[in-house]
Amino acid sequence: MQRPRRRIAAAVPAVAASLLVSLSVSAPAAHAATHNPVVFVHGISSSSSSWDDWTADFKADGYSSAELDEWSYDWSQSNVTTAQQLATEIQRVLASTGASKVDIVAHSMGVLSARYYLKNLGGTSYVDDFVSTAGVNHGTTTASWCSWLYTSCAEMYTGSSFLTSLNSGDETPGSVSYASYWSDCDEALTPDTTAVLSGATNVEVGCISHTDMNNDYGVYEQVRDFIA
Repeated sequence: MQRPRRRIAAAVPAVAASLLVSLSVSAPAAHAATHNPVVFVHGISSSSSSWDDWTADFKADGYSSAELDEWSYDWSQSNVTTAQQLATEIQRVLASTGASKVDIVAHSMGVLSARYYLKNLGGTSYVDDFVSTAGVNHGTTTASWCSWLYTSCAEMYTGSSFLTSLNSGDETPGSVSYASYWSDCDEALTPDTTAVLSGATNVEVGCISHTDMNNDYGVYEQVRDFIA
């Protein structure tokens, strides 16, 4: 009577192994992103939370939390340093989502590091759409209040060597689709048209304050439709 029990006992590991193989074969692969992940880049004297309204809107329109990256960085440092950190962040997002490209949505000074990444760090290979909201693309004299305090601020002052280099040649390089949304009463941009990018889809959205540009729902709808 002991022998049958030994045969049964011996069979248990084999059955378990078979089940494990079956489960491993049938287990679903990691779910890839259904949209391009959106990497949000905030501006000076701001934080990732400035995008909370828009991330909620994107979620309501079908984006998952994994596809929405409210990235944070030290805004006092050089935009070049920020661009290098952005490059690392985008590779992390691509690896975690399985996507091949991201969309970048940037506000105010955040457009400078994002554009530097695109132009000088190979970013055009990893970005599908780039969106500037109230972007200081060609500088602003209002940066005088902080240009003596922070490297990043000095770089966005009108006529800085950083801006001269960034805007030399093609302002919208690669096969990336570019858009710039700007207000005709932006108190932080002097002149307002500094936000306009040559070669981009440039949209004047009316009178919206600088700080409201990246949480205004009407602007959100236009941005969502552009990157869709």
